[in-house]
Amino acid sequence: MSEKVLEIKNLFKSYGKRKIINDLNMTVFKGDVYGFLGANGEGKITTIRMITSLIRSDSGEILINEKSVIKNRDQAIKNIGAMVESPKFYETLSGYENLKLMAKLIDGTSDTDIDKLLELVGLKDRSKDKFASYSMGMKQRLGIANALLGNPDLIILDEPINGLDPYGMRDINELIVSLAKTSNKTFIISSHLLHEMEGICNRVGILHDGKLCIEGDVKKLVSENNVSNLEELFFDQVGGKNESINY
Repeated sequence: MSEKVLEIKNLFKSYGKRKIINDLNMTVFKGDVYGFLGANGEGKITTIRMITSLIRSDSGEILINEKSVIKNRDQAIKNIGAMVESPKFYETLSGYENLKLMAKLIDGTSDTDIDKLLELVGLKDRSKDKFASYSMGMKQRLGIANALLGNPDLIILDEPINGLDPYGMRDINELIVSLAKTSNKTFIISSHLLHEMEGICNRVGILHDGKLCIEGDVKKLVSENNVSNLEELFFDQVGGKNESINY
């Protein structure tokens, strides 16, 4: 049986009287590139913030490598690296300097580790250049490198290809797939770009009404639900006309 890197059980979160997450159950296995999908306002970011312990759930359980984020926070979240929303770095520092600054928060990260990460994400030749000079794709690459600091088992990326041109999308997608295969990392990718997610994810979960309406292997889900692709599966599950992929 595959090893569970993330397991969410009966998770709830409300703001006032509004239920955002309503009995969410979710499983991510080692080596997955897992697409966490849902329309705007469905609670993807809220869920990510609970997984990374930025906010607390009302009830339920979140386990990272069988360690509870709620009951054993420090041990659990040391296995997580995340890029939530747009990467935020100091404009006047170089890519290397920014990573070195972030690395001070993580025990055991050497200058050699930083050099290796920059090479891994394709920024070795631009590591000494100021962050302000980076293209959007380069900024995303640095954000991914930052998420990899400390060698976490689980990497969570929120909209990693949002705002990129087709070449940038292709490069970031290829980087994620390569890292998953060569480094045996597990990825959760939150995105509304369904066609792109179908190309890189082996498993997906679609969030709707505060819970996953469907979860599993992409190819099996498409086949079992008699649809042609992930986009059709999405609209089949959440409703709405199949007119746009911007969800």
